[in-house]
Amino acid sequence: MVLDLSWNRLVGEIPGPLLSLTFLEVLNLSYNHLAGRIPIGKQFNTFPNDSYCGNPDLCGFPLSKECGNNNESPLEHDDDDDDSFFMSGFTWEAVVIGYGCGMIFGLLIGGLMFLLEKPKWYVNFAEDIAQQIAANKRTRQKKRRQRRGLRMN
Repeated sequence: MVLDLSWNRLVGEIPGPLLSLTFLEVLNLSYNHLAGRIPIGKQFNTFPNDSYCGNPDLCGFPLSKECGNNNESPLEHDDDDDDSFFMSGFTWEAVVIGYGCGMIFGLLIGGLMFLLEKPKWYVNFAEDIAQQIAANKRTRQKKRRQRRGLRMN
């Protein structure tokens, strides 16, 4: 059984009653705001570090961060903080904005290229393709008319 609670903005400590869920094969608590010691025992001893990444205030096994160590310097933090900051800003809105800007830019440059006919080889290439498509369309229309004519007879 899989329990994925990642990216849920959970706050506080990991509840002790989760230890009683002995049927769990995979537990993912990553990228929340959990803090404190990771419970020890039963299946919690089998979950990898990835299950807790993105929770910089968690400590204890299986993480390398020990609990109660107040002498830790800020340079010793994992890179998980940087990853969670990047991923928190990388949403579908950002993808749509990037795609939209890229499409507008591409259409503008493409339009300018055809208007100015600067790269003549590309313009000729595109016109040849357009003519081939038109010719294929005409031959398909002729074949359809011929088939219809055969069906009428």
